[in-house]
Amino acid sequence: MDRVQFKRELVRALPRGRVLTAGEQLAPFECDALPVYCARPLAVVLAKSEEEVITVVGLCSAHRVPLVTRGAGTGLSAGARPHDRGVLLVTAGMDRILELDPQTMTARVEPGVVNARLSQAAADFGLYYAPDPSSQIACSIGGNVAENAGGVHCLKYGVTVQNVCAMRLVTIDGQILTLGGDCLAQPGFDLLALMHGSEGGLGVVTEVTVKLTPVPAQTRTLMADFSSVGAAADAVAAIIRAGVIPAALEMMDALAISATEAFCHAGYALDAAAILLVDLDGDPLEVEAETALVLQVLQMSGAARVQSAQDEEQRQRWWKGRKSAFPAIGRLSPDYYCIDGTVPRRRIGDVLETIARLAGPYRLRVANVFHAGDGNLHPIILFDGREDDALERVERLAADILEYCVAVGGTITGEHGVGIEKINQMAVQFSDAEISQFLDLKRALDPQQLLNPDKLIPSLARCQEYRALRKSHA
Repeated sequence: MDRVQFKRELVRALPRGRVLTAGEQLAPFECDALPVYCARPLAVVLAKSEEEVITVVGLCSAHRVPLVTRGAGTGLSAGARPHDRGVLLVTAGMDRILELDPQTMTARVEPGVVNARLSQAAADFGLYYAPDPSSQIACSIGGNVAENAGGVHCLKYGVTVQNVCAMRLVTIDGQILTLGGDCLAQPGFDLLALMHGSEGGLGVVTEVTVKLTPVPAQTRTLMADFSSVGAAADAVAAIIRAGVIPAALEMMDALAISATEAFCHAGYALDAAAILLVDLDGDPLEVEAETALVLQVLQMSGAARVQSAQDEEQRQRWWKGRKSAFPAIGRLSPDYYCIDGTVPRRRIGDVLETIARLAGPYRLRVANVFHAGDGNLHPIILFDGREDDALERVERLAADILEYCVAVGGTITGEHGVGIEKINQMAVQFSDAEISQFLDLKRALDPQQLLNPDKLIPSLARCQEYRALRKSHA
């Protein structure tokens, strides 16, 4: 491939200002929200329409140029890190809400629509978009599809795949596919679900039809303080076992509590080893009954104190603290590395104790903030990147944590995706036979291996090398 010629064709094919090639223009796009993995692309395209996407895909396919799609750049697994010999296709500018139908409770949007903006637009009709990642004020719907994002309220309302009805996408050979539809069931293979979590490796999404949810008539928030992490973890399982599915059930440990309280004064107890935040919503009578039951469960589980938000202002302050945890923890250390893994609820306490034990030999601190209701952990590893071996120690600790999640019956990711960060752990999660099936599927939809290559699915050779390496270090 003649890089100069390719860039000239790209510039000629698109409107002025859409293609960036100068070094200072490319620098802001070298990474997503995991800045330890960076690369400078050949060119960045700021797409504004499906037609422009088709043009870019066609040129990349014809010239065999790798193509990485990026939304808002809030991903935490380096899934949108550019390819140094490829094009970075940015869809953040495709940000129109094309249709919002209160009768069918759906919205048809372009991939660049910001998550929180969709709920704001639906609020006039008493509706909202339920999946709410902590980055919802910045992350895009297209990026949510790519990572199958969850959020605070996914326990009751589901992750992205449960809230999408249909999508349009462009394949590497330039075809437009429409997956899903207005009916609950569709014949044939469930390709709509397949695209969720595929990290831009199977096609470029250009339009998404999402389900909207009625705003609950009432929401009650409880906060419980615990003197031990284990007791808080046991309370999580006890609430679900009692037959209550909270809208949200979140947990923070002592380090996360102290950082967050100093950052935004949410009203958290600084002497607590862990806190639980519980949202109960629905019909007022239902909320009243569930609140009484959850209060009883929390007290029986050994909560040192249980509070009920007295008004909406206090409720929002508690949740602002939870959603501000990442920037708050960022004040404690020059750098941090946030991972995610999911474990069975009954193993949460065990896993948190193991994380603390694993961190010691690496001389690292870990804060834990997570979606306790579905066992989705977010260990945040604090480090100083100026130390020569710091990143290596962080990566080894992260690998140990994620592989322990697998060992107890969990998985290496719940919503952040695999990207580059967790690609080695795929070799622990899956067998060679399973990896081969993934690779066959990738080749069927992307024969030239141009869409976000070298991410998500490792080669069999890499799997075998990594397993041998871990065995030698055991």
